[in-house]
Amino acid sequence: MFFDKKWKNQNWFQYAVALCIAILFYTIINNIDGIQDCFSVLYGFISPVVLGVIIAYLLNPVMSFYERTIFSRLKQQSFRRSFSLILTVITFLLFFSVLLIALIPQIVSSLTTLFANVDEYSNTLQMLLEKLKETAAKFKLDISSFTAFSDNFLSTFKSSIPNGFNSIVNTSVNIGSGILNAVISFILAIYFLADKEHLIGGWSNLLGLLVSDKHKRDWVDFWTRCNTILLRYIGGDLLDALIVGVVNWIFMLAFGMPYAVLISLIVGVTNLAPTFGPIVGAVIGGFILVLVNPWSALWFLIFTIVLQTCDGYIIKPKLFGNTLGIASVWILVSIIVFGRVFGIVGVLLAIPFAAIIDFIYREFFLVWLKRKKDVGEFDDNEDDIAKDENVNKKNS
Repeated sequence: MFFDKKWKNQNWFQYAVALCIAILFYTIINNIDGIQDCFSVLYGFISPVVLGVIIAYLLNPVMSFYERTIFSRLKQQSFRRSFSLILTVITFLLFFSVLLIALIPQIVSSLTTLFANVDEYSNTLQMLLEKLKETAAKFKLDISSFTAFSDNFLSTFKSSIPNGFNSIVNTSVNIGSGILNAVISFILAIYFLADKEHLIGGWSNLLGLLVSDKHKRDWVDFWTRCNTILLRYIGGDLLDALIVGVVNWIFMLAFGMPYAVLISLIVGVTNLAPTFGPIVGAVIGGFILVLVNPWSALWFLIFTIVLQTCDGYIIKPKLFGNTLGIASVWILVSIIVFGRVFGIVGVLLAIPFAAIIDFIYREFFLVWLKRKKDVGEFDDNEDDIAKDENVNKKNS
């Protein structure tokens, strides 16, 4: 059976395509759990390769920077690539090692102290809640439901700590497997970076065989713009999280608050997730501090509100500029949708996804609709001219 190009101009063909798309979408939605299970099984096999591609993608700007600056005077491309790649790997390993040496001992010490004193912290907080309940009763306020909820939450938290330690011990094999996969992925990333021209050239040749030269240029421009949006967001988001975490650490040190490194790390990491991340970081940090000193928790929450306000109105606009200028409502919708579909990765990348979709909508879809409308108006004008000519011929 052959395909007649004239069919696409027929109404029945357009309705048939729309119906097929609707049926396909309905089938996907009804079987989303099975599709996710299939992707999970498939990802289990190719996860080192996917992680290697991600690592190579993140390290590529660093290697390109070294090629353009430090080793730009080397004439041979192979030498320039090799030295830049070696320096990139050294930079990554040094940064990762310094991060581990600086943070891991303090985080382990903070967690050990927190879990060792959790009973004492919990008893002190329960006594404070009882005093608060008595004070509220003098003013004829009933906060028994709040104190009961707090007691139940503390009891659950204390009982879950031994299970947490046991689960850590029981999952040590999985941790070792994860480290092995990370090492394999890093080695693959080095190979991807070393041969990136061959990989990009292969995709470019395939694209040239599938589409015309004009469409190939359009696709290259499209992917270049998407790459710029994604890299700008990832770099800005990482730098923003670092700034927020360091500022929070300085504040906690200045006021002598405990667990400064642990809480600042939580605040910085959760700040990577848009909209809901800072709230989660504030809740976790406030809960840890309220076990030790409720006044410290109060000042921490007040400072977090001030810091997030400055971050939202000053720091992030400076970092992102107008590259990600999309409406806040679409950001919220993207976080919900991509978070439901892709999990935590979807939440972290919701904003660049929304920016790319907005770019596609404005630069391609609207332009296509306008072109279709202009062509339709032109065809209508031709029909009117032809009708007028036929009328004139009949009259003559």
